[in-house]
Parts: sequence; structure tokens; C-alpha cells
Amino acid sequence: MKVIILNGSPRKNWNTAKMLKEAKRGAESAGAEVEYIDLFDLSYTGCRSCMACKRKGAVRCKCFWKDDLSPVLDRIFAADALIIGSPIYLGDITSQVHGMIERLHFCALSYDDYSNYFTGKVNVGIILTMNAPKSFYDFAYKKKAEEVAESFKALNGSVEVYACCDTLQVTDYSRYNMAGFDETHKKEMRDKQFPLDLENAFALGARLGGEKVKI
Repeated sequence: MKVIILNGSPRKNWNTAKMLKEAKRGAESAGAEVEYIDLFDLSYTGCRSCMACKRKGAVRCKCFWKDDLSPVLDRIFAADALIIGSPIYLGDITSQVHGMIERLHFCALSYDDYSNYFTGKVNVGIILTMNAPKSFYDFAYKKKAEEVAESFKALNGSVEVYACCDTLQVTDYSRYNMAGFDETHKKEMRDKQFPLDLENAFALGARLGGEKVKI
């Protein structure tokens, strides 16, 4: 079993990364081989519309743009599972995750009949972290999360979303102009809820890392 984990956050050891590292531990506990990638370390953009992937006779499900992301997309298409994490910024996933989705989805899309070139199967887990409470996620963000999940159905596998809500943004709120947040409440959630979120991330990784893909 091969699992690719993509951190779509610029922070390498905060909420999203901590969740993904627990998912990594879970996948490894199930015997999977795991590759962990920080997207912010890579140099790439969204789709350049070069149309190389649509040329007649071109290799399908391959992005031909020469940058850091193209070989990662190759490895995703060859994997058994993909786990991607993103913080929610201004109600949406990060631009790095958007760019990755554009590239992944477009090179697998037929412009003859809008069918899917990809014939394999990659199961997907999506971890979203946010300072918004769960009630606000359900009200305002859940539909967007479902749209993100829909884009990964082109990988022909299962897709699940886990929302990690009401997160601690910084260790010391007094150093920032962040009076709109209750530091006491945030730290209580860090102590009580976040450990449960980490357990669920581990379980997600173990589930995806141990599920043998059948084509």
C-alpha cells in the first residue's frame, strides 16, 4: 500500500500538520508506505492551460509542465490512497491546494466527451482545520468542503472529509490583535477536543493505509 500525504498549510508543525502527521502514523501502523509532502516547499502554480495533456497521442493522466508538482501528480495517480490537509482561509482551502486540484483534475479530464481518463482507484481523505466552531462549519463551510470532495471523485475511490474545528491559532493571543477570539476557550478546546481530533486523524490514516485497492 502506497499513501501520499500532502500538507496544504504553510505551517509545518501546527494544526493541519499535526493532524496529517497523526494520519501518517496511522497509515504506517497499517503497514502502508507513506510519503509526506509540504506543498508550500514546492515551486508550482495552478494549471497553465498549455494543453499538452490534451494533445493527440499524449500520455493520459500526466501533467507535462516542468515544475515541482508534476512528479508529485504522477505519484498520486500511482498511489493507493491520498490524504490531503488544508487550513480554511477566508472560508476556503489554501491556494496551493486549489492549484494542485486544478492540475490533477485537468490532466485526467477528456475534452472529447468530458469523461475521466483515469482508470485506477485512489482512496482520498481530506482533513480541514479551522478556527471556526463546528456549528459554523456546518452552516457556512460544509457545502464548500463537499465541493472539494467532489473534485477528488475523479480518482475513482472513496472520499471522506474530516473537519477539525475551533482550533488554537497561536500560543499567546496577547501578542496579536486578535481580540475577537476567546483565548481561554481556544485553549480549553486545544486540551479537550484537539486530542480527539488527532485520534480521528490516526484512525483515518489507518483506515486508508490498510484498505487494499481493487481495480
